[in-house]
Amino acid sequence: MANYDSGPIRDHPVVSHEEWLTARRALLEHEKELNRRRDALVRERRALPWERVTKPYAFDTPRGRRTLGDLFEGRRQLLVYHFMFAPDWSEGCKHCSFWADNFDVRPEHLNHRDTTFVVISRAPLEKLEAFKKRMGWHFSWVSSAPSDFNVDFGVSFTPDQIRDGSAIYNYRDPEHGPEREGASAFYRDENGVVYHTYSTYARGIDLINTTYNLLDLTAKGRDEAHLADTQAWVRLHDRYSAHLGSDSK
Repeated sequence: MANYDSGPIRDHPVVSHEEWLTARRALLEHEKELNRRRDALVRERRALPWERVTKPYAFDTPRGRRTLGDLFEGRRQLLVYHFMFAPDWSEGCKHCSFWADNFDVRPEHLNHRDTTFVVISRAPLEKLEAFKKRMGWHFSWVSSAPSDFNVDFGVSFTPDQIRDGSAIYNYRDPEHGPEREGASAFYRDENGVVYHTYSTYARGIDLINTTYNLLDLTAKGRDEAHLADTQAWVRLHDRYSAHLGSDSK
């Protein structure tokens, strides 16, 4: 079994309860300040201007061809996770699958707040359905194959974009691959007009990965600093070693 304990963990200071309590109270003040800053950031996010979505995007769904407006399912808000699954891939991205294992939860809470959640990929619907069944997921997953939705929202890039250097990810970073991850939010008004209100990419999607947020509460944290690729440890959940937690490869 692999040993992940590094020097800083083994040599961590051990103190009396009174000393621990003093240190914990000091940290609490920083946590409260972070919460206040996060609340302010959320207000700033909500205050962003909107852009009207005018292009007639089409999606293949288990219930047939649907528009972006149809994906709201009668609600005012739509949250989209952009899942990396190119049309020629045999399975979905293992990193997006890691995220999907964490957001595959009951939708009633979001629905009750006038919000629909859907996952969108470029792969054909039959591939999405087969992979979804293999992984045991239940969320709504549709294919954007009939349209250029993924390209327009900055998570898929054409060969020409990559070749001429115009492929930009996360609003400012040059991109050299065909697919990236992200999340987008949309609003549909009483007249059926759809607006794009927000998108986030890269580290911006950490909030919807509960495994990472739970690990952040532990002494070892995410335990990735020693890895050349921080998520090198991630597997599709049906490909981990039988000794969970011991597979360091």
